[in-house]
Amino acid sequence: MTINTGCLFIISAPSGTGKTSLVRALLKTDQNIKLSVSHTSRPPRTEETNGRDYHFVSEEVFRQMLSRGEFLESAEVYGNLYGTSQKWINETMKAGHDILLEIDCQGATQVRKIFPQAVGIFILPPSLEALATRLEARGQDDSEVIQKRLIAASEEVSHICEFDYVIINAELEEAIRDLICIVRAEHLKKERQLANHHALITQLG
Repeated sequence: MTINTGCLFIISAPSGTGKTSLVRALLKTDQNIKLSVSHTSRPPRTEETNGRDYHFVSEEVFRQMLSRGEFLESAEVYGNLYGTSQKWINETMKAGHDILLEIDCQGATQVRKIFPQAVGIFILPPSLEALATRLEARGQDDSEVIQKRLIAASEEVSHICEFDYVIINAELEEAIRDLICIVRAEHLKKERQLANHHALITQLG
């Protein structure tokens, strides 16, 4: 017997921690990992592309999809709706691909109810001051929104014990290496190796 289904990785972090940069770096190093592209009711930013960054839909369409039970998880963040397609997750994992979910703690809790084997990774900034500096440097939000994000960060960090791994993103390259190591380690777990290499282990034993 082999374990042909892929691993499901959940990455959560306060806004401005560098999560997106880490995710992009991981995707470049491992072609078997597929990033789940969420649906959202918020309008796209200048640099964003529909279907690559998000599936941008109207609030009406989003709520129709929600009522049909199409989302594995969904949440409202700063007045905008976000959701993950359950059909896509099931089909992609069945095909043997790993999946990366870049979602908040609320969404992570919903996912673990259906996929308790999901691997949770939480990203922390090196300090609160560093987080504030990164949020300001992005130039996407005014000071009021930045303060709201800093307050929200405290709530998100309170969920850290629900995750399996914690990465402190002080130096991006080091954090990338940490993330790659986590993915590799999950594929080397005893249960997966015993199942995938049963014939070899039986022969040697």
